[in-house]
Order: sequence, then C-alpha cells, then structure tokens
Amino acid sequence: MTTIDGAEFASAAELLAHRQASWLKQAHHVVEHSDFYHAQWGGKLPPADLRDLQNLPLSDKEQLRLSQTAHPPFGNYLAVPRDVATRLHRTSGTTGQAMNLALSARDCRIVETVGGRCHRAAGLGPGHTVVHCLNYQMWMGGVTDHMTLEATGALVVPFGVASSELLIRTIRELGITAISCTPSYPAVLERVLEQKFPDIAPRDLGLKLGLFGGEPGLDDPALRERIRSNWGMEPRNANYGVSDVFSNFAAQCEEDMRLHFMAADVLWPELIDPQTTDPLPLVEGAQGELVLTHLVRDCQPLVRFRTGDIIAIDATEPCRCGRTGFRFRVVGRSDDMVVVRGINLFPTMVAAVVSEIAELSGDYRIVLDGPPPYDRLPLHVERVRGAREELGLAARVATAIKEKLGATAEVRVLPHGSFPLTDGKTKRVIRSEQ
Repeated sequence: MTTIDGAEFASAAELLAHRQASWLKQAHHVVEHSDFYHAQWGGKLPPADLRDLQNLPLSDKEQLRLSQTAHPPFGNYLAVPRDVATRLHRTSGTTGQAMNLALSARDCRIVETVGGRCHRAAGLGPGHTVVHCLNYQMWMGGVTDHMTLEATGALVVPFGVASSELLIRTIRELGITAISCTPSYPAVLERVLEQKFPDIAPRDLGLKLGLFGGEPGLDDPALRERIRSNWGMEPRNANYGVSDVFSNFAAQCEEDMRLHFMAADVLWPELIDPQTTDPLPLVEGAQGELVLTHLVRDCQPLVRFRTGDIIAIDATEPCRCGRTGFRFRVVGRSDDMVVVRGINLFPTMVAAVVSEIAELSGDYRIVLDGPPPYDRLPLHVERVRGAREELGLAARVATAIKEKLGATAEVRVLPHGSFPLTDGKTKRVIRSEQ
C-alpha cells in the first residue's frame, strides 16, 4: 500500500509506522537507482529513521537544472528505466529553466489521490460542474490537476487558458458552478466582460465556488472579499503544490482559510532557515523554507529538496474539519524576496497593502531596473475601473507601504487596464537583469 485512505484525518502517531516503512523502501530505491543521490551521499546508505533525515545534505532546483542539462531530458535523478514513465510534464519556467518531469503510472495515481483530498477539502464534489482553466500544454497544472478534480466526483470541463470570450459563453451554456484557475484570472475575466459583454456582470455567470492555485495572493482577506462581492462565489485556496515534488498537496477547508498539509503518508516535510540552512522545528509559530522528501516516488524521487517557498506554521492541532495536517501560509518565494534597506519584502506583503486601498484595482508590479541593493521599492499600481486620476494617490500608497511594511516606496499609479492580460501565472516581480 502506498497511500492510506483518510490519511488527512489520521494523527502523526498513527501514520508513523507507515511512513517509516515507506521510507525504508524508498531509501533503498533511491540509493540503488538514483545516480544523482548516490553521488551526493558518497554511496552511503541514508538513515533508516525519517527523524534523522536532517543529517543528509539538501538538494535544490539548481542542482536539478544542471543534472538535466548534463543528462537530458530527465537528469540523472531519474531512478527507473525510461519506459517506466507514462507521463511527461514540464514546469512553467517562471523561476528559470523549465524542467522535464517524468511520472510512472503509480506516481500519477498517488498524485491524483492526494490532489483529490485537497479539492474535496475545499468543497468540490459530486453535483459540481467545474471548468479547469490552467495550462494543459505540458504544465503539471493542466492534465494532472484535471485528474485531481475528477477524483472528487465532480464533472470536469477541460478548458485550459486563452479564449476567455469562449469561456464566458461556455460557463453560461453549461451551467458551470465552479472554476479552477489562478487567483489573478477572475480580474482578467472581469476585463473581458467589461469589453465584450457589457450587459453581463461577473455574478451573472452563476459561479458558486472558486478553486484557486498556481499563484500567491489568496491569503489576502481584501482579495477574497473582492471576489465574493464581484462574483458571488466562495474563493478557496485549493491547489498548493511544488511541481518538481507534487502538483497539489495542501488546500484550505470550509472551516479554515489556511492551507492544510494533506500528504503526510507520501511526503516528509521539514523547515530550514533559508539563510543558514539550519533545521527548524515544525511547530506553531515557526517560519522558514519548506523542504520535502518523497516517501513514495518511482521516476524522479527527491530527498530533502529545497522548495524555495517560505511558509509560516499557524497551527499544528487538528482543525475543526477533522483534518490533522499542520496549517500554514505561504509568505513568499525566496527568489521573489526583495530587500529594501535591510527589510525583507515579499509580493504577498505588498499585495495586502495595495488591496486595502479602494481606489486601486489590487493589481501591481514590483519593477526592479537594476541589481540590488535597493533603497526604495519601485511599485506600479493601477486605478480601479472607472476611477479618475487623483492627485496624491501615489503618495497615499507610499505612506501605507511605509507605515505597514517599514519600507520607502516609489509609487507610480497607472490607468485601469494598464497591466497585460495574463491567463496563466502573473509575474509580480519584474527584474530587468533577467
């Protein structure tokens, strides 16, 4: 058995024996068949007890990139013959070189099982018709997340990205009740409605449930309220994952908007200090970089993989919904962090300030014209639809950033609709040197 039915409701003590047994098999698989880790570990066996895993070296994205460059197309961390792989995906490449991801049939089944837990927790199930609007062109968020949606028993419409006008017609014609997409996509659809269907308001489409993932931002109460108000649907953070590791392993439930870790039977999580790489206890109140280890993975098993995501642990006791995984927020990505005069800023922090200003649409970009160090935060925001140009608005935004984040911002206010339409992931930090 590779997964446990109802694992998201089991205690850590109940799962420990299963996890230890899974790790013993996985560790043998990795050391015997992954040239990448065989070299990294010097041919030595890894610890038999998962709780001693921190004695192993960390692995990271750059190492995987180098591995795939030297050993195309899958890298020398592919731990099975190529014909065992039944599906090929590619990462979005938003943080660098796109990576090739291989999955066996068993890998696919496990991913779908865990992803199904996440979407069910967020409220999707039989009786829903959900349109899936993430990229199907090789990205993990397309076919793989489609299968996790199907695992809930819902009727799934495989739409993908682009053709927003057709999407609006399809939602109306089919009586679609839920949408799976990025948090920024509803704003794109609002603009299309305004331009192409001026007599149709977002809430007229009849969507009741929004299942969001692929981008940060939904931790912001102002964004949630804006979606509820404009669309009449309940926004749920339903799809948190790391493509190299697992497409979806955390989501909120109907009781608590924080992400629940729901893959304890197949993933071993750790926290580290992102600067020193020292291990941190995974306890309430801790904040650090998430590190993950596969307990079951055939094709490209990863051990102590640095995700680059900085998370904050909010709770470790069982939720009111009965799920037992720790609950957390994603503070930001380590590679999206901008340091302004010693202050560490993440896009999600900026979004929380921008979203509170009624005259702004909530969309923004941090535009970095050169390499660090930075003494100011160069911030572009846009006015809400229908708002006139207002003297002093940029100064008000700068003051709010200073008061709430402690950083000096150089703010430029743009007309509504200035930022390009993006069906997929929205890149908030723009670096001229990239």
